[in-house]
Amino acid sequence: MRKPPSPEDWARTIISFGPPHLRPMSTEPPESQATQELAVEQQEFKIRLANTEGRRDSASLLVQKKYSWRGYMISDVVDQAHPNRITLLAYHNKHIIGTLTLGLDSPDGLMADEMYGEEIGRLRQAGRKVCELTKLAVDENLRSKHILATLFHIAYIYGRIIHGYTDVVIEVNPRHVLFYEKMLGFQRWGEEKICPRVNAPSVLLRLDVSYVDEQIAKLGGLKKTAVRDKSLYPFFFSKEEEAGITHRLLEGA
Repeated sequence: MRKPPSPEDWARTIISFGPPHLRPMSTEPPESQATQELAVEQQEFKIRLANTEGRRDSASLLVQKKYSWRGYMISDVVDQAHPNRITLLAYHNKHIIGTLTLGLDSPDGLMADEMYGEEIGRLRQAGRKVCELTKLAVDENLRSKHILATLFHIAYIYGRIIHGYTDVVIEVNPRHVLFYEKMLGFQRWGEEKICPRVNAPSVLLRLDVSYVDEQIAKLGGLKKTAVRDKSLYPFFFSKEEEAGITHRLLEGA
């Protein structure tokens, strides 16, 4: 299912997915969400770092498209070469279909400190090491648990395994809270406020990353065979796959 990138491609690609025999996606609209996900999983897609100006610009365009489609007024885009932010891109062929940014805490703080500095400060005072997820955007025509789980798991590898963070926070619209609670295990950590960056309601959620450790060990790599579990964790990598990806990322650092 997964083929490692060639040495020449490794500087550009974190991981590549695709079945042995790829079939072109239909030009017709999918009949259902299940059909849509099957169509995506039949195609090859790659996860890459937004480590060039062109890639960061492309990630910003997808974020702007996705957020404006939901009626958000976004004033900030993917930061140009910010030293404490790691932006991931999901590609299908040459097209960007998803992006997610991991922010690592530093003396500059996190973006979520603007509205939730007190709540995040309590975690810091308790000796927790906090990171954040921002600017998640996936092409509305290619929503897939596989793509989402892959973006989240690569961010987990950078944040948890490579940098040792213990907690992750995310600001979400109140109508998306249930998704993050059920799919990833987040819990509410801050009250609803109006986020000036998107001019929309926002709630701060927090996830103890030790919970993610447990879920990956239990469910990672099982995919649709974990029929009773409705979270994203069966679509994460197995621990063996995770170890291999981590090793390659550290080699390429």
